[in-house]
Amino acid sequence: MALDSIFGIAGTALNAQLTRMNATASNLANAGTVSATEKEAFRAKRPVFQALMDEQMTHSGAAYVGGVKVAKIADDTAPPQRVADPKNPLADKDGYVYKSNVSEVTEMVEMMAAARSYQNNVEVINTARQLMMRTLDITKA
Repeated sequence: MALDSIFGIAGTALNAQLTRMNATASNLANAGTVSATEKEAFRAKRPVFQALMDEQMTHSGAAYVGGVKVAKIADDTAPPQRVADPKNPLADKDGYVYKSNVSEVTEMVEMMAAARSYQNNVEVINTARQLMMRTLDITKA
């Protein structure tokens, strides 16, 4: 495997985990929002990753076979919570509002997992760089 492939594959993984962290941050920012209807309620966003298994699956943003790309951002399917809050200006005729389906605990787990995956790929890049530098030192001698 060529060194540029190692850097490219790790780079696609870094990009995917950054997207995951951004989605988590957006979910946490919208965790406390309410809406007047279930349809309008904020739903947590989840990136869907796809492994790049052959040349036909690659594109300019993820050009390395063996890498990963974000195929899409999907809504979490958990239903929003219906809460009685008759004093809220968004409350329906029965006095209910709909909270987002974001679970702060789930988002914190997602954030920690994304941070660990990101750090692992940084370590891959650092290790490949160190190996390159050692190889250059050996060839100089």
